[in-house]
Amino acid sequence: FQGITKSLKKGQPIAFVAKGQTGAVRAAWFVLPMIRGLETGGARAGMPRSLILEPTRELAAQVAEQFEKYGSGYKLTMALLIGGVSFGDQEKKLNAGADVLIATPGRLMDHFGRGGLLMTGVQMLVIDEADRMLDMGFIPDIERICTLLPKTRQTLLFSATMPPEITRLAKQFQKEPVRIE
Repeated sequence: FQGITKSLKKGQPIAFVAKGQTGAVRAAWFVLPMIRGLETGGARAGMPRSLILEPTRELAAQVAEQFEKYGSGYKLTMALLIGGVSFGDQEKKLNAGADVLIATPGRLMDHFGRGGLLMTGVQMLVIDEADRMLDMGFIPDIERICTLLPKTRQTLLFSATMPPEITRLAKQFQKEPVRIE
């Protein structure tokens, strides 16, 4: 990331399309720069600064563990929005303010629909496991979520494969993305 980001103009939002294997190492590709980018500023109630979308609650929980591990020396807050967990507990975390949301699309849309979540402050969006999102039918949810976010955000898209629908999604929501394989 450092080599790529050095060539960009200051303040220019960047977009990545990265093709690679699943796992904790790949999660570090986006968790570490995200933590670095969130060092300044602070969380506001119901208004996260970064959003990581995962196709399953298990993957979301793994990324949350990585975020906690890598971010342990920083004063950043995180909320994990997944099914099978108390909605009320998740609302409390959102109301307290979360710098980062790690969520499955359905649960994120549930919270947004209830009015307890504003996504106008999101500076970085990560769509992880995009090919699995496609297989599971989440692309319409992803498209809806993207329309709720600021257009100036940084968007990172990760996928093990790049089927045409994922390439279309990248073109739709990213401007001149850097492709890494």
